[in-house]
Amino acid sequence: MQDLLQKTAIKPAVNNSNMDVKPDWEYLARSRGLNFEEPLLFEKGKTGASGVDLPDVEDFNLRTGQDERATIGLPEVSEPQVMRHFVRLSHLNYAIDLGLFPLGSCTMKHNPRINEKLSRLPGFANIHPLQPESTIQGALEVIYNVQEWLKELSGLQAVTLNPAAGAHGELAGMMVIKKAHEHKGSKANIVLIPDSAHGTNPATAVACGFKTVTVATKGDGTVDYDDFKSKLSPDVAGIMLTNPNTCGIFEPDVKKIADDLHNIGAYFYCDGANFNAIVGKVKPADCGVDVMHFNLHKTFSTPHGGGGPGSGPIAVTDELAKHLPIPIVEKQNDSFTLNCDAEQTIGRLKGFQGQFGMAVRALTYMLSHGGDGLKQVAEDAVLNANYILSQLKEHYDVPFEGTCMHECLLSDKLQKANGVTTNEIAKTLVEYGIHPMTVYFPLVVQGAMLIEPTETETKASLDHFIAVMKMIAEETAKGEGAKFTEYPISAPRKKLDELKAARQPVLKWG
Repeated sequence: MQDLLQKTAIKPAVNNSNMDVKPDWEYLARSRGLNFEEPLLFEKGKTGASGVDLPDVEDFNLRTGQDERATIGLPEVSEPQVMRHFVRLSHLNYAIDLGLFPLGSCTMKHNPRINEKLSRLPGFANIHPLQPESTIQGALEVIYNVQEWLKELSGLQAVTLNPAAGAHGELAGMMVIKKAHEHKGSKANIVLIPDSAHGTNPATAVACGFKTVTVATKGDGTVDYDDFKSKLSPDVAGIMLTNPNTCGIFEPDVKKIADDLHNIGAYFYCDGANFNAIVGKVKPADCGVDVMHFNLHKTFSTPHGGGGPGSGPIAVTDELAKHLPIPIVEKQNDSFTLNCDAEQTIGRLKGFQGQFGMAVRALTYMLSHGGDGLKQVAEDAVLNANYILSQLKEHYDVPFEGTCMHECLLSDKLQKANGVTTNEIAKTLVEYGIHPMTVYFPLVVQGAMLIEPTETETKASLDHFIAVMKMIAEETAKGEGAKFTEYPISAPRKKLDELKAARQPVLKWG
């Protein structure tokens, strides 16, 4: 085991945090081995410094009402300082291009560079959303084609790319359901939500004016169908169900649930966050789904991070199509147009048509893979997750028996008995150059570790991760896990007191 770790582990950098130095020498003293300690740009400024030379402007009054630029408080730095500042900050970011990013339920996978190349074509990158339709026909065709692909992959009849991200798609989908009930004169105001759901589900339902009722999870990690049945009533407007669910398991009763909902006039909203597990394999419409959102930035590349960008299109049945947000991209003869003429629409969700750059990337991904390639995406994602599960199930507690879908779920039950928790396991992964998995989610499992390797990781990459996880388990089982409570010690920052960091954050040194 140690030999394998020595071959695969990334060598830790020299620790340079917490050095007690004079403020004047602070940044110099804490920069080691080309591992820079970078101050705020405001702290680098010097009065009179400038990255450009501009001629003086006579009789110019700042719109801010300030007499002089210097009083605005902007940093005054040279061009090389600006460049180096942001490049150094970029080195502090972890990215999918650096290594494995096994965030459960987030699908952080390799982003093919052809997607980036095409999204930067001048005809896509340099257009303006207020241009006349006749000048943006190529862009509208891209959006239209993505809509058509999503119709085919979901089995649903109408799609909009208007929502800007996954949670925005949830909002759009639930607004459509609410509008449909209002249109029918229905007073239904309850949304059923499994207790394993992501927190955005109940938050979205409440934001739309619904009340939420929780549906229990069974011992096998799936929705308790009997509990679901007991909570059905004429007041139920629908359900928000993630499938595969956040425990990494496909819901076996999904069609029965959909049929029961339809029998009382309710709707089935499917959270498509985990669509990467079934894309090209299962059409959600065949399971009775009425509305679902997609995360283009998950299933169709461009891994999200740092707050964006994202894209959360929704697909709906024919019945619900009239309630979609506007504008809708439609094809009329040989041209494409933005249709805003819809009487029963929920209206506009944002100023323009979604995140267009994401649509270009997604369509490139779809066309590059084709239908058979997207099917293999799902198959390989499931294969990789089950490989990890098979290698670690003898070392960690597995809350739910059997195989998983695209992500496997472990807990710290065995390690916690020896003083090592999920938090310490995650921090030890950082010490060995691996980004941790999703921790403490789903909430139905104590000390949860949700691992999604995606389809783009090689066996060598998975074996590196597995080797470190096995080492942690074996050392802990031998009573030698105390060291893990101190990790990381080689990262740019040592382990934080996370409670204190949240309540008393130190935003800068000095």
